[in-house]
Amino acid sequence: MAETLPCVEIGPQEKPDGAVVWLHGLGASGHDFEDIVPLLRLPRVRFVFPHAPRRPVTINGGLIMPAWYDILVFGATSGGEEPRHVRESAVLIETLLAREQERGVPASRIVLAGFSQGVAMALHVGVRFRHPLLGIMALSGYEILGDTLAAEASPENRTTPLLFCHGIFDDVVEIERGRHACETLAHPGRAVAWHEFPQGHEVSLEEVELIRRWLADRFF
Repeated sequence: MAETLPCVEIGPQEKPDGAVVWLHGLGASGHDFEDIVPLLRLPRVRFVFPHAPRRPVTINGGLIMPAWYDILVFGATSGGEEPRHVRESAVLIETLLAREQERGVPASRIVLAGFSQGVAMALHVGVRFRHPLLGIMALSGYEILGDTLAAEASPENRTTPLLFCHGIFDDVVEIERGRHACETLAHPGRAVAWHEFPQGHEVSLEEVELIRRWLADRFF
């Protein structure tokens, strides 16, 4: 059985009726987005913010930091990720999703979210997961291992709603990479929302309000 990643968890005192598993970006931690939770006003939802494993990252000179996978080439449109690490992290994330189900939250009440490198993992895991999720949220991110998608995509999540948000001035993950991921995953019958903001590689208060409305529509 895969290990359970350490997580920051914020939830209701009573039993939650939904969960958001939110994956941070490269070099960050599960604490990165915990301050956003009160702004989202979802009192019956548990938020789970896992800490990524620590590993050397090639584009950062081999510096050891929290990373879902090693990035071999900066800004590569494809092939910049270490596939073995992606697969290992996918198992860890699937274990967290399974744990939520064991704790009484069905997959159909779970949103898988991410920022930047966390988006790459959220999209990779979410569209391949064998139980239908409530939604997938992608903030300033991109797609990885796209050449395996056709063979690995899960029918159970072919129509899962997707929210994409991206900064027009993002100089870390170019907006074209986000658009490409959005276009790749847009299928008939799937509700896909794309939103651009006049900002860089960040999450703004305007974006948080949009996220709040999108999550409220999913959960309620």
